[in-house]
Amino acid sequence: MINLVWLIPLFPLLGFLINGLGRNMLSKTVVGFVGCFSVLASFAISVGIFLELNSSETKSFIIPIFDWISAGTITIPFSFLIDPLSALMLLIVTGIGFLIHVYSTGYMSHDAGFGKFFSYLNLFIFFMLLLVLGSNYVVMFIGWEGVGLCSYLLIGFWFSNPAYASAAKKAFIMNRIGDLGFLIAVFLIFTTFNSVEFANVFPQAANMVSGDSTLILITALLFVGAIGKSAQIPLFTWLPDAMAGPTPVSALIHAATMVTAGIYMIARSNILFTLAPETLAVVSIIGLATLLMAAAIAVSQTDIKKVLAYSTVSQLGYMFLGLGVGAYTGAFFHVITHAFFKALLFLGAGSVIHAMSNEQDMRNMGGLRKKLPITFLTMMVGTIAIAGIPPFSGFFSKDEILAHVYEHNKVFWVIAVIGAMFTSFYMFRMMYLTFNGSFRGTTDQEHHLHESPALMTIPLIVLAVLSALGGLIGIPAVLGGTHWLENFLAPVFEVSKSKTSVLTLDHTTEYVLMALSVTAALVSMLYAYVRYVKQGHIPANDRTDRGLLARLSYNKFYIDEVYHSLITRPLDTFSGFLSKTVDKAGIDGIVNGFGKGAVEASKSFRLLQTGMVGFYIFMMVAGILALLFYSMYKI
Repeated sequence: MINLVWLIPLFPLLGFLINGLGRNMLSKTVVGFVGCFSVLASFAISVGIFLELNSSETKSFIIPIFDWISAGTITIPFSFLIDPLSALMLLIVTGIGFLIHVYSTGYMSHDAGFGKFFSYLNLFIFFMLLLVLGSNYVVMFIGWEGVGLCSYLLIGFWFSNPAYASAAKKAFIMNRIGDLGFLIAVFLIFTTFNSVEFANVFPQAANMVSGDSTLILITALLFVGAIGKSAQIPLFTWLPDAMAGPTPVSALIHAATMVTAGIYMIARSNILFTLAPETLAVVSIIGLATLLMAAAIAVSQTDIKKVLAYSTVSQLGYMFLGLGVGAYTGAFFHVITHAFFKALLFLGAGSVIHAMSNEQDMRNMGGLRKKLPITFLTMMVGTIAIAGIPPFSGFFSKDEILAHVYEHNKVFWVIAVIGAMFTSFYMFRMMYLTFNGSFRGTTDQEHHLHESPALMTIPLIVLAVLSALGGLIGIPAVLGGTHWLENFLAPVFEVSKSKTSVLTLDHTTEYVLMALSVTAALVSMLYAYVRYVKQGHIPANDRTDRGLLARLSYNKFYIDEVYHSLITRPLDTFSGFLSKTVDKAGIDGIVNGFGKGAVEASKSFRLLQTGMVGFYIFMMVAGILALLFYSMYKI
């Protein structure tokens, strides 16, 4: 089965070609079937590969596809790597991706661009599969750039709205900043190791000294790429604006594809980062700052998708924090559980928006639990999971990160727990404002309220089950488990673990840490219940004056405004100067000056064309005399 790995990206690519070329000829039923089946086929092969790998003694296979670049000493094959890390990513991308495709057949059923939408979705899956399957940094970079392109196409899918088109451009440009760092890192890797193949680079790196300046530079540049792709400070503002795209796109970007790419890249390059402790320190600080800032913003947002968007930025911060303290398994564990509950929450939000006639403001919702019972129950499962309340999946993955953070730095742990309190508060706030109390929308919206069709609710139910039970793959020894995930991923992180200290907390300390984090989440949940259910508080409208902290949070700490003032406006001014002064007045002035000079000169010279033969004879004699005098002068 492993030798069939080439079929996994091929099926979505074929789906893209069929739906893309036939988007105006094929019926929506055919388009939906092709789009969904192509990803389902990839998922089936991914399951087969996972089972074969799990039962095999060998845990790493390189499958050559074709010879790609060969020039002198440079040899870069187009080949795929199958190991525990890529096998799990295949299941996430194709499994969650398939559910989102099925959901999209219902959500986008009335959209005129149905065929184009599914072709873009298939292309997105194709590039993400290339990213996780590549056996070297160059193939990974192709997928890396591809998902950036697809995010631009899907975020700006409704490009006739100028705000949506601007959001797509913002995502594309901010990702290009990070991608430049990644690209330079790839060149440095080749210069240092004379290869970009993981199988050649990592063993050489393992023999280098910890803190080597070259490794620090390489990992710092790789991290710049991860900051852009996974939306961390300072390149995080594109992700909330990415909500301009259709809701299934938000679920795909946030759960199964693009934003997990940065986490995957660092986890794949774990030995490089382990030997660059300075870079890991920066990774942990950036992750910690991002998780807290994004959570602080989410607590005051009123757009249901914006709450989830900043939630994603914050949860990604937890993953980077885990990577920064060396908890590679814990960080990837959170990637898995986050894929389950974040896909569920976004698709659930889409179900609410669908029922509310495209309304996204939670101040105009309320009382929807009876009208949308399946959506309510499934989203509640996702909310409990992301809040880190046991026994749901988010508890196990988040607490594993927190345990490593506690051992690494107690102050970081306190801040991370505060972030967890914010998470519980803003998620239950979202649920209570949306589903509890009385309906606050219009009469027309109330008459339109209905549960979503089965094509949309079945994926919600499946994701709810995964969100509830997904933590079982990583039950720690302190709770009587064997942590299957840690054992499965052990070959990937084996060398890094041999060069770092392992978690040495005693069981009593672990119990206390779990109790504190769960208590913090429950307290926040209770506070949200009292404020938004018992007291019936409704967030103020946009024109109401707010206190300083509330105003900062509601306006996202004015980060976009700061960027506009410090970067966008000066660049616009400089571009205007280049356009008006350098280009038009300078370059165009010189070029056009020569043209005008030629025109004016020709106006004078044409007066010599009199049509009188006598004048022409005179000029000829004058010319001969001039030549004679010139010759005599030269002699």
